[in-house]
Amino acid sequence: MAVYKDKWNGYNGDSWRVECYFKNWKGERKRHGKRGFKTKREAQNYEREFLAKSKKDINMSFVSFVNIYLQDIKPQLKVSTFATKEAIIESHIKPYFSNLSLSEITPTEILKWQNELLMRRDEQGKGYSPVYLRTIHNQLNAIFNHAVRYYDLPKNPCYANKKLGKSKGREMLFWTKEEYMKFSEAMKLKPASYYAFQLLYWTGIREGELLALNRTDFDMNNRKLRINKNFQVVKGKEIIQTPKTEKSNRIIDIPQFLCEEIQDYIEILYKIDDTTRIFPFKKSYLHHEMDRGCKATGVKRIRVHDLRHSHCALLISLGYSPIEIAERLGHESVTITERYAHLYPSVQRKMADRLDAVFTDENQDKE
Repeated sequence: MAVYKDKWNGYNGDSWRVECYFKNWKGERKRHGKRGFKTKREAQNYEREFLAKSKKDINMSFVSFVNIYLQDIKPQLKVSTFATKEAIIESHIKPYFSNLSLSEITPTEILKWQNELLMRRDEQGKGYSPVYLRTIHNQLNAIFNHAVRYYDLPKNPCYANKKLGKSKGREMLFWTKEEYMKFSEAMKLKPASYYAFQLLYWTGIREGELLALNRTDFDMNNRKLRINKNFQVVKGKEIIQTPKTEKSNRIIDIPQFLCEEIQDYIEILYKIDDTTRIFPFKKSYLHHEMDRGCKATGVKRIRVHDLRHSHCALLISLGYSPIEIAERLGHESVTITERYAHLYPSVQRKMADRLDAVFTDENQDKE
């Protein structure tokens, strides 16, 4: 291996080149060369870094390892998921550790990084939310876990530090049926908005699932709706990908009135085929329409995703079990569904009333 002046093909000794040998993943000895370095030190640094990466040496730079990590995980992730991870790493992780090697990052360095994140403020003086801080921390933790599992890093330095933020966000919000019906009246001026919100509230599907729908997803005769795709915008490009999880692939039954409404809506759409999205807009449109409807009706502002919570709350109030609701919503686990159990206080009151009745009946029997 060598670093030397480059006097070939017009370089005239004004730059430096690297020639070295390494073993690839098959154990084969290969030659590697690169030219065009302005200084000898720059060439030597490149050579050292290249050999460290080829040997899976933990003394490689943190940035180099992160690039390897992203290459390793990319084939296993959805395009949107990978884009989210990449954006977090580029914005909040790479810049801080860019001057360190993988092996040089200690719990102390991570503590300093955490404190810097906690002190960051936007133009309004607001810091990151606790949930977003936890998301950033989890991503750094995942990088080091990958290094331990596949690249012989002795231990994950994140384990010595307290996790940033918290895993749960603000309390789930939802609309009662009465609140939704009031809101939906304001949506009737725009058919596309009205029918979109009708589907979100009365089926509990996700925004991305709604925006991916085409007419072939509806079986009006049997009152079925097929969910098998998800609409996302990644780096400005609109994509249709598989649903969020395996259980998100599902067929759900929809009420007769909703079948009739969607049939009417599809019939007024101009020149659509079987692949045309029947709601040809983005999530930002739904958020804007939510703002408009809440302002017009005085109904409390919730997130568009909270309509999914509202549907779940409605089903709970109607007495359906977590297992039945989980199947309809496409939850991976009943445990996820059980988090919604607090959403309808009236259910708790009904339970208390029933217990009152049981107690009263018991005492009357004794008399």
